[in-house]
Amino acid sequence: MHLHRLTLMLAVALALPCAAHAAAPSKAVAAPTSDVRGPTDLKPGEYLWHPEVSPAGPIVLVVSLDEQRAYVYRNGIAIGLTTISSGKTGHETPTGVFTILQKDKDHRSNLYNSAPMPYMQRLTWDGIALHGGSLPGHPASHGCVRLPPAFAQKLFSETKRGDTVVVADAKSAPMTLAYPAVLAPVNAHGQALPEGEAGAPGKAWWDDAAAPSGQVGILVSLHDQRLYVLRDGVMIGESPLKADALPAFQGTTLFVMGQGYSDTPSPLDAQQRLHQWTAYPLLGQDRAQVTPDLLATPSLPMALPTDFARQLYQVLVPGTTLLVTSLPAVRPSAAESGMQPVLESEPPASTLKGS
Repeated sequence: MHLHRLTLMLAVALALPCAAHAAAPSKAVAAPTSDVRGPTDLKPGEYLWHPEVSPAGPIVLVVSLDEQRAYVYRNGIAIGLTTISSGKTGHETPTGVFTILQKDKDHRSNLYNSAPMPYMQRLTWDGIALHGGSLPGHPASHGCVRLPPAFAQKLFSETKRGDTVVVADAKSAPMTLAYPAVLAPVNAHGQALPEGEAGAPGKAWWDDAAAPSGQVGILVSLHDQRLYVLRDGVMIGESPLKADALPAFQGTTLFVMGQGYSDTPSPLDAQQRLHQWTAYPLLGQDRAQVTPDLLATPSLPMALPTDFARQLYQVLVPGTTLLVTSLPAVRPSAAESGMQPVLESEPPASTLKGS
């Protein structure tokens, strides 16, 4: 199971063309220059939200009761992280795989004095839901998962009925969740993502039948020397990547494929034309120092298996995202840390009771 989730790339806001007409983003509150924090250092009510990292595809929400955090994945790639407050002793939030049954942005509790439950997303018919509320920094609800009100609103606008919500407790659940990161631990149907062919974790594999259609997202970790391909939230391919055959690069950059081609043959398939991509630096560099287009690198044939590279070319369509990072994608690093602008929820008007 891929357990470490590289949330550092969610730290810097983007300005993608597809978001040009979106509402103004929430104000980012940057940490002091002397304050180096990681995702587990978020204060109650703080969150990270960057849906532009993966603009389309199914949503999966993973709630870690042990961490009091929730992680949002779209098309299998992390787009958000938030603090939560789950059920207190005697009213514990149940673990398991749920689907969103109902949505109501102005809901009030049927059980506890009509307590407000803004942006409610129901997980069970007996009262367990996601909703905006107060976050004291510890489990405090009557079983629901409270979210920062501003985050609850953003999440509400992106999800739909039937989307998957996984609630896990690292102390007891079979799916240990210690540090969720870029690759979702489950796909859109609540199933564990494959880790490659059994007994051959170092080999490339490809399975188009796992998700025949949908949005494509590609994740490259130069640190792990791996390339992952996801379609509609399901992993359809994975390959070793010889990073020493590629240009030296430090940081994290998002590439978005456009409509155009160049007259240059593609390093993925010499019989095909090279696609045009737009780069958006996220972490560790400015636009003047952004990494060159990885899929246009002449030495790419030495970095990827030939058959895998050709299959990869065939799934590229306008809107495909390619996330390239020099940081680990699937394993924790004790030295990993970084500056993160943090979004802060509006303080609640009053403490919610019985939610």
